[in-house]
Amino acid sequence: MNERPMLTSADVSRDAAEAQRYAYWQKRILLSTIVGYALFYFVRKNLSVAMPVMEKDLGIGKDQLGLFLTAHGLLYGVSRFTNGVLADRVNARWFMAAGLAICAGFNIAFGLSTAALAMGVFWAANGWFQGMGFPPCTRLMTHWFPPQRLASVMSVWNISHSMGAGIIFLLCGVLVDPDWLRYLFGSNTPTDERWRLCFFVPAGLALVGSVGLAVMLRDTPESLGLPPAPGTGDSSHEHDEPLGATLARLVFSNRYIWILSLANFFVYIVRYGMLDWGPTFLKEARGVDLKEASWTVAAYEGFGILGMVSGGWITDRLFGGRGARACLFYMIGCTTTLVVFWMFPSSSRWVNAAVLCTAGFFIYGPQCLIGICAANLATKRAAAAAAGLTGLCGYLSTAVSGYGVGWLAKHYGWNAPFMLFGASALCGAVLFLACWPARASGYE
Repeated sequence: MNERPMLTSADVSRDAAEAQRYAYWQKRILLSTIVGYALFYFVRKNLSVAMPVMEKDLGIGKDQLGLFLTAHGLLYGVSRFTNGVLADRVNARWFMAAGLAICAGFNIAFGLSTAALAMGVFWAANGWFQGMGFPPCTRLMTHWFPPQRLASVMSVWNISHSMGAGIIFLLCGVLVDPDWLRYLFGSNTPTDERWRLCFFVPAGLALVGSVGLAVMLRDTPESLGLPPAPGTGDSSHEHDEPLGATLARLVFSNRYIWILSLANFFVYIVRYGMLDWGPTFLKEARGVDLKEASWTVAAYEGFGILGMVSGGWITDRLFGGRGARACLFYMIGCTTTLVVFWMFPSSSRWVNAAVLCTAGFFIYGPQCLIGICAANLATKRAAAAAAGLTGLCGYLSTAVSGYGVGWLAKHYGWNAPFMLFGASALCGAVLFLACWPARASGYE
C-alpha cells in the first residue's frame, strides 16, 4: 500500500510562500489591467463630449460625426478579433502597453487637425489600435484566475469600462466649460477651440499609463515560475496545435459563441448609442446644458459598474457560471427601462437621470458577461479570440449606433433612435434565451 509522502515544515513554508506570491500577482494583474483599460477609454470616449462643441466650431454635421464613430467602431471591432487571435500567442504585457501609447499618439494628431477628412482618418486609426486593449486583458484574466472564479473576477475587472468612460466624461465636461477656462487662463482666453483639450489632456495621461503597464504587468504565472491557475491545465503545450485548428475546434464550431456574438451586436447598439449620443441628446431633446449632460452620462456609467459587479456575482452564485442566463434577465430589465425613458419623459432632470442610470445598470450586466461566457467556453487557449469575436459583432453595431443614430436624429428627431434602442434590447433578450442550455465552460 502506497503512503503519501510526509510534508516537512520546509514544504509547508514553501507552499505558503508560493500561495502568498500568487495572490500578490493576481491582485497586481487585476488592478493594473483595470487602470490600464480605463485609460484606453480616456482616448476613445473623449470624442463624445467634444462633438457638440466641434459641431459649432468646425461646422461638422451630426451625420459626419456619426461617420467618425462608425469608422472608429467598425475598425475597432475587426481589430478586437484580429488582435484577439494574436493576443492568445504573444506577451500581453508589451502588447497592451504599446497599444495604449499608439492610441495616445492618434489623439494628439486628432486634436491638432482642422480638416474633417484628416480627423476621420486619425479617429479610424485610433479605433484599430484600441483593439490592442481588451484582448490582452482577456488573456491575462484566463491565465491568472480559475474558471470557477472568472465571472466574479472579470465583473470586477469590467468596472474599468465604466470607470474610464465616467471619469473621462467628467474630465472633458470640465475641459469644454468656457467659464472654467476663463477662470483658469483669464477673461480674454479664446474658448472656441476648447474641444481640443479633450484630446491633448487624456493623451498625456494615457502615455503615462502605458509606461505603468509595462512596469506592472507580467504575461502568465509560468513566466514567474508559478504553477498555472487551478482547473486550466498546463500552458506549456498550448501552442502545439496549429492556430487554425484551435480556433475551429474551440471557437468557430461552438454555436453558443456565435449566438452570444450576435446578441452583443444588439447590446452594443444600446450601450454605445446611449454613451456616444447621450450628451447631445440630453442637450437638444431635454434642454440640459452640456456640462450637466456629461455628468448625467457619467452617472449612467457609474450605475453600469453596479450592473457589472452584480452580474458576475449572480452568474457564479445563482446560475453556476452560466452567464447567458443572467444576461436574459438583465436585458429584459433594460428593455423595460428604455421604454419608460422614451415614452414617459419627465420634466424633472433628476427623474430623467435616475431612469437613464437604471438603463445603464441593466445594459452593463450583459456587456460584462458576454465576453466572460465566450472566454470560458473557449478555455484559456482561445479566450482572447472568442471574446474578440463577440467584440467584432458588438462593434459592427456602430454602423447603427454611430452613423445610423446620427442620421435618424437629423431626419426624424430623437424619438426614432429610442425606438431603435428599445427594439435592439428586445432582440438581445431573445438571443440570450436561445443560449439558456449553454454550459458554464469548455473545461467541463
